[in-house]
Amino acid sequence: MKVQYGDGTTKYGPGVNIIMTGCEVATAIDAFLVAHDVNVFGPRTITVNDQLCENGRVYVDPSGRVIACGNEFSGWGDEKLL
Repeated sequence: MKVQYGDGTTKYGPGVNIIMTGCEVATAIDAFLVAHDVNVFGPRTITVNDQLCENGRVYVDPSGRVIACGNEFSGWGDEKLL
């Protein structure tokens, strides 16, 4: 997983991108199911939009922020950290 500033061009800032491999997306979906008391035992295939997911991205709006491994990423960009 990679967390980095986005490439948005709004006047408010670039936002933040969280980039994941397909395996990481599948693990995130699995964790969501467990958090909602749905437990799957044994092999499974997780698809996104009816296709195997090769990668994924979460874009966080400039008004949001991300804390990853103790580092804060403001959606406004590096120079506008709170």
